[in-house]
Parts: sequence; structure tokens; C-alpha cells
Amino acid sequence: MRKLVYYVGVSIDGFIAGPGGEFDFYPVADDMTAWIKDRLPETVPTHMRRDAGVEDAPNRRFDTVVMGSATYQPALDIGVTSPYAHLRQYIASTTLAEIADPGVELVREPLDTVRALKAEEGGKDIWLCGGGRLAAALLPEIDELIIKSYPVVAGAGISAFSGEFHPTVFTPTDRRSFSNGAQVTWFTRAT
Repeated sequence: MRKLVYYVGVSIDGFIAGPGGEFDFYPVADDMTAWIKDRLPETVPTHMRRDAGVEDAPNRRFDTVVMGSATYQPALDIGVTSPYAHLRQYIASTTLAEIADPGVELVREPLDTVRALKAEEGGKDIWLCGGGRLAAALLPEIDELIIKSYPVVAGAGISAFSGEFHPTVFTPTDRRSFSNGAQVTWFTRAT
């Protein structure tokens, strides 16, 4: 069975973006960028893959991405309607009327969609790209977290999970540190 994996960057105080959707405040480091390009090249947006040197890199972990409309909006703001054309793309929204790009599917019931995707035979895992409200709604289906923890306090913004109080235990399984002070930690759902 395919897994739903929430792979996201988070500040010390638990924000994935600033109040206006900003995410450019995270410190960048060459060793972390190289690790992402080697281990998860499919998480580099299509329009940036050539400059990142991963234009022809195969999808290593994910073949599908699910995101909320606020996570999709920055791509639209720069004229990109299919930010991950190398993946199957699903945008969960109750506010968007339609998506003009045939390579991107609009979904109204993300929980049902994710359950159907997870039940598919074969294929790679499903990347939950964000945002916080969608992550909270999909929490019952999240199998693994890959959290890039950055050494910065945002102070305010979009929480990694924005929903009802629902304590859910995950077990750390691995951790890697980088020269910018960031750490990537893998968590699996506790049984």
C-alpha cells in the first residue's frame, strides 16, 4: 500500500510559512540542497529543475503530490499552472472554481481522494506538500512525516497543522543535520 508522507519545512515555533505565505526566511545550505537533489529530486518544482540540475532526475520517492490551494497559489502568482508536472498533481480546495491546467486535478474531498490513491496498486508514495489546514484534515491518513526543522523563529504564520485538537503519536526513526543548523527528521505513525 502506498504511503501518505507529509514532507515539509518547519520553523522552531512550528510554522511552515509566514502570515503572507512567505517561506524565503529559511536558511539555505549547499549540503542540504545537494541532499534534497539526491534523495528527493521530485520535490523540486518543474520550472526550477533545470537550474537545480535535476531536470532529468527520476522520481525517487513520490509519484503524486497533494496540496491545498494556498500552497498552489505561489505557483499561480508567477504564471505556473502545473508546478510539479513530473508528478500526478491534486489540489484540495473548496474555494477554487476550477483549474485550467489539465495536468492538475481539483479535489473537493481530499480525505476520500487520498484514501483512493493509497489503495492503488504499485506506484510510489504520495507527497503531502502543504498546507497546515490540509495536513490537519488528512492527519488520519498520514503514515510518515519528513520534517525539515530550521533554526529560525517565525513568530507568526501558517502552522504545520491547523485543525482540531487531536494528539497523534509518531515515532522518530532517523535524523540528519546540515551545515545551516537545519535537521531532517523522519517519523512514522506509532502503532
